[in-house]
Amino acid sequence: MKQEYKGISNGVMLNAYPDSIGSRLSDTIVMLKKPELQDVFSFFYVLPTFFNSDLDRGFSIIDYNLNNELVSDEDLKALHELNIRLKFDIVLNHLSVASPQFNDLLKNGTESKYKDFFINWNTFWEGHGKMNEQGVVIPKDEHLQKLFMRKAGLPILKVRFPDGTEQPYWNTFYQKIEYNHIDPIDLFNIKGLNHANAESICSEINLAIGNGVELSSLDFNELIEFKKEVIDIVESKRSYLGQMDVNAKSSLVWDFYNETLCKLKGFGCEILRLDAFAYLHKEIGQSNFFNTPGTWEYLDRINQIAKKNNLKLLPEIHAEYGLHLHDQIAEEGYQIYDFFLPGLVIHTLETQNSSALINWAKEIIKNNFTCVNMLGCHDGIPVLDLKGKEVGGNYNEGLLADIEIDSLMNLIIQRGGRVKNLYDAEGKKLSYYQVNATFFSAIGEDEQKLLLARAIQMFMPGIPQVWYLDLFAGKNDYEAADRAGSGGHKEINRTNLSNEEIEAGLKRNVVINQLNMMRIRNTNKAFTGSLIIKEENKDCINLKWEKESDFAHLKVNLRALSFSIRHKFDGNIEELIF
Repeated sequence: MKQEYKGISNGVMLNAYPDSIGSRLSDTIVMLKKPELQDVFSFFYVLPTFFNSDLDRGFSIIDYNLNNELVSDEDLKALHELNIRLKFDIVLNHLSVASPQFNDLLKNGTESKYKDFFINWNTFWEGHGKMNEQGVVIPKDEHLQKLFMRKAGLPILKVRFPDGTEQPYWNTFYQKIEYNHIDPIDLFNIKGLNHANAESICSEINLAIGNGVELSSLDFNELIEFKKEVIDIVESKRSYLGQMDVNAKSSLVWDFYNETLCKLKGFGCEILRLDAFAYLHKEIGQSNFFNTPGTWEYLDRINQIAKKNNLKLLPEIHAEYGLHLHDQIAEEGYQIYDFFLPGLVIHTLETQNSSALINWAKEIIKNNFTCVNMLGCHDGIPVLDLKGKEVGGNYNEGLLADIEIDSLMNLIIQRGGRVKNLYDAEGKKLSYYQVNATFFSAIGEDEQKLLLARAIQMFMPGIPQVWYLDLFAGKNDYEAADRAGSGGHKEINRTNLSNEEIEAGLKRNVVINQLNMMRIRNTNKAFTGSLIIKEENKDCINLKWEKESDFAHLKVNLRALSFSIRHKFDGNIEELIF
């Protein structure tokens, strides 16, 4: 099978946080300037702690200004001089509680300029549900059952307005309410409360806060007459963490998108990943995930802004293969994220069967998908994405059968991976979502498997995106995941590497060999030409890229986990045998 692949195929992309290496972005730049890294990377996907943020390791954006603790204008100039093209995120669906817009809402309540910038849950569902005792509208069951939950319970965060009312705001992802300790001076204006009693109350309140006790359960004993006023004061002093869904029906939101894309272009952005875009469109009677045609209308609208700023969009979406949303996105002319590759590669290595992987490679070429692929990333290893799906009464098969996906998941969990699930509105688990692990640990911390996985990635169509920790054969970081608490599963694969660890890593064969393969992919123009997939036994892989007189040829024996790369570039032929 020989077909020309017209997607963006050449150029390898580094993926890291600004402080993944050393302590600032400048340390990553020092690494990129080393001779070992020469000609290895053409792109750098810098994760959003590049901007000011406060939660979810950057994906809760406060504002899109440079995070001066990690990034400087000099860093951007240095990357430009290295001819490194940049990819950033815009988190379309939400902003941090600490954003200027939400802060204004908390300060001014219904008088805020931004009162419609976010989604008041009760206002949204008015007339389509009933108010419960907690002052929250519970949507009618036919609406509630359509909601797609990323956490247990309703997707809301209740915030306190200046008038003392509690207002629920749509909050699809992370949230946290923090109660702050109080001092007797905070209770100074409570009539009839003396200093000694104020100290006693403060001690009881602060102890309850420290132990996570519900404040309404406190009895206050003989000081019960002061309970309501005291709790009102405590509530007024609470603080929040959260990613608040924006209201895309507001013109102010689109003004904000316009301003942001212009700003990102100024930072040197060329590829813009649309994080959580499928949650943006919300409509009564529809799901809150990839509604149509509304989602397409929003995507087209953001694309018009992107075109004005010469930005290429990469919509980020996790969905079952059988739903074929990736086809729809590609048909609209957008790049797609190849979230299928990590699971397919692990399945290929563990079963010594390349059939599913090769079928996917053929599909990419046949449909001329323009994609970015990966093995590991800041999130987990996708598994839901590989599944089939029933659509309109017909079952569309997945890239792997359910029994194969379950086997894959169980294997990664046995090797220390942790699971992220999806929930219904009542908090019941619906499905697994992803497994959190480093790619190296997911394949049993086998260096030969890692090299083979990297070789396969380098020969797949699309831009190969390389997670910094995978490059250095990083292992699961259980301590980091435990420190981060119940929602800290992702920290298992986000270990920061010191400059000393980078220096030591660059001397390891498993790192040097990956860099050599990546350099071939990054520089050989054969990867902008045609891909020949030679039909072999299922325990072999044979991929050859050709353009004019240049070529790059990968041959794999899965049973032996051995492989070779033979390539010709600028008249020189080289063969690497692993």
